[in-house]
Amino acid sequence: MIELRPFDSIGRFRNEWLNAHHHFSFGGYHDRARMGWGALRVWNDDEVAPRSGFDPHPHRDMEIITFIRQGAITHKDNLGNEGVTRAGDVQVMHAGTGITHAEYNQEDEPTRLFQIWVMPDRTGVAPGWATREFPRATGTGLHVLAGGRPGDAASGALPLYADAAVLAGRLAPGERTTYTIAPGRAAYLVAPQGHFTVNGVAASARDGVAISDERAIVIEAGATETELVLVDVRS
Repeated sequence: MIELRPFDSIGRFRNEWLNAHHHFSFGGYHDRARMGWGALRVWNDDEVAPRSGFDPHPHRDMEIITFIRQGAITHKDNLGNEGVTRAGDVQVMHAGTGITHAEYNQEDEPTRLFQIWVMPDRTGVAPGWATREFPRATGTGLHVLAGGRPGDAASGALPLYADAAVLAGRLAPGERTTYTIAPGRAAYLVAPQGHFTVNGVAASARDGVAISDERAIVIEAGATETELVLVDVRS
């Protein structure tokens, strides 16, 4: 099954510094039909105004992955971690037994990002944070950015305490890539930019594509370069 969730149909929130869209129920947006997708609990599409951001706040027992679409985000936490993640790259935070963090856009342009939460397989783990650069070339398929599946660590992915993976890639105009989904798993796919089809179902930038009971998907870019972010989780 491939279910298209148009960008205009998802939740939204806006204040003076944050323009947020929620693929799943979050904050003041609640839809009982969109509480998550397997172990995927949150996918927020956020635009953070220059010189602003999320002040210190706590989390626990959640894997939080941030994919930067444009600009950069500066992370600080109570463990002493501090670093900058820039467009196309990813950071992972293990909330574990508890972490307090802040995420600031210290740039002179808006920062646009995907904030993805995956429920962990184990609770009470040590909290932590890491960031990494990844290749962004077309013609190389989807790369694992963060994962906790067998074999993900060997690919150089940032680790997750979850049987899940976050992948990304870029397709040249008209390029195709095939992704195999193991039995008992599901996927959720969003394109930061571009137009594409998934097994013939057409989608546009920032639409959600919820995928279940499919053993393989063929993703084909439209007439422009397309960037993809996919989460593979237990269904």
